[in-house]
Amino acid sequence: MARTHSADTSDVPKGKINKSGFISAIRLYKYIKPYRGQYFLGIFFLLGSSLASLAFPKLLGDLVNSGHNTSLGQSLNQTAILIACVLVLQASFSYFRIVLFVNVTERSLAALRQATYRHLIKLPLHFFERRRVGELNSRISADVILLQETMTSTLAEFIRQIIVITGGITLLAIISIKLTAFMLITLPPTMIAARFFGRFIRKFSKDVQTELADSNTIIEETLQGIQSVKAFTNEFIEIARYKKKTIEIANLGMTRGKYRGAFSSFIILGLFGAIAAMVWQGARLLQAGEMLAGDLFSFVIYSVFVGGTISGLANVYTNIQKFIGATEDLFKIYDEEPEDIQDLKEIAPKYKMHGEISLKNLNFAYPSRKEQMVLNDINLEIGHNKMIALVGHSGAGKSTMASLLLMLHQAPKNTLFFDQVDSHDFPLSAIRNQISLVPQDIFLFGGSISENIAYGNTNASTQEIYEAAQKANALEFIERFPEKFDTIVGERGTQLSGGQRQRIAIARAILKNPKILILDEATSSLDSESEMLVQEALETLMKGRTSIVIAHRLSTIRNADEILVMEAGKIVEQGTHEELMQISEGKYNKLIQLQYSN
Repeated sequence: MARTHSADTSDVPKGKINKSGFISAIRLYKYIKPYRGQYFLGIFFLLGSSLASLAFPKLLGDLVNSGHNTSLGQSLNQTAILIACVLVLQASFSYFRIVLFVNVTERSLAALRQATYRHLIKLPLHFFERRRVGELNSRISADVILLQETMTSTLAEFIRQIIVITGGITLLAIISIKLTAFMLITLPPTMIAARFFGRFIRKFSKDVQTELADSNTIIEETLQGIQSVKAFTNEFIEIARYKKKTIEIANLGMTRGKYRGAFSSFIILGLFGAIAAMVWQGARLLQAGEMLAGDLFSFVIYSVFVGGTISGLANVYTNIQKFIGATEDLFKIYDEEPEDIQDLKEIAPKYKMHGEISLKNLNFAYPSRKEQMVLNDINLEIGHNKMIALVGHSGAGKSTMASLLLMLHQAPKNTLFFDQVDSHDFPLSAIRNQISLVPQDIFLFGGSISENIAYGNTNASTQEIYEAAQKANALEFIERFPEKFDTIVGERGTQLSGGQRQRIAIARAILKNPKILILDEATSSLDSESEMLVQEALETLMKGRTSIVIAHRLSTIRNADEILVMEAGKIVEQGTHEELMQISEGKYNKLIQLQYSN
């Protein structure tokens, strides 16, 4: 059963921390650059809060030392006030650091998301034919979320950890070089081992969740297909399948329990034992008069700080690897060449089409299958306002012809002409603005009927939308809905029938008012009544336009000015319905006989 793609950053591959990885990461700088003042101010507050955190254990030790001598009451109070000041300073610096980093990150990533989507939507169709939607969605969701986490916290945490480790070890050495050496031998290795042990156990927890999700999938599949289960008397097979999966989950959970028990024992014996050994060694130095009690207190806190920070470096390093991996994946999209799309408010007079189309010695193969020719030596002249029909078996090249006319795929130079001008000399947006496609499988957006019709011309008035719906025979069902034009069509238009979706698409095309119209099997999947209504709407739409009709139901194209019969990427017959029917052994004649015999 297919699973939905989530923005789970745990699935983001790790990148290598090398020259190319850093180059990818540095490309992000242009999005941070407008806010670099705030970013470096955040770095300043980060340094201040890190240094304040280093001062805190030392001051606690001074407080303990001051408390041992009752004659130093003033010094005790002064130390307490100083601690309070340091805490207030650290809290303030931490607040401003977080606010500044979050502000810079959110603004930078908003710009990055916009730039990524803007670039993505301009990429040519063959790019999307090579990619899965879930993968592309992941680039703008999981990858950007990971960048957000890294830019907001991981980089700051890395800087803080370097400061704490460097400053902490320096201060430990100042307090006692002997105890520092003992601590570095015992505590950090133990805490690092604890961190990796903990990650190992979390992996088991993730495996349990995965198996649990699989077991839920079994339940979902079985209940959704309960009719099939009962019809084939497979209840006991499904019971056995679920039983096997639950036993696997239980065994995995028990194994995880053993490791959790071992981890708990390790913490008690290893980590607490290392701390106890360090305190024991410090107590010996205290007994020998080589340390003060407050210094030992500060030392223990510093040791925990340093040990915990060293163990946390592994996690930060992993996150930085994922950060670099995410930037590399994201910027692979930017390395793709986009189409030259323009936001045309008005088409220049020299690019306005009259509707003439010429194909000269056209040969075409898809970029992903260059060795396999889809169209072979196509020569064709289509006059303006003419209706041309393309017929033939599936795979003959009809839809490919339509995609080339729309420039969804690029025809070679000097093979496709509009009004005797090479298609490559037209701005791409000017071509697509004057051609409209009504496909068999209509895609509607999840908004209202009015919004979907207006997609053909986003500047259309309410009256123009109404008139387009009327011409498309869509008022017949729109007026029956309580919300009329404000009716929500649902995701992909699922709230409407096939015929209703087709008429919405026709209304959208009418509103666009194209010079060239492409109908790709627009009535092939409709019932007789819906087909009649859609056909009437199509006839209205085709008036005064050059029309290219791809049809399986040959009865709909009898009145075409010219019918092209295609086979294996070639035009094998060409003429009107009457002319082609005169060829007794012709391809078209056989197609007609085959369709009516069924």
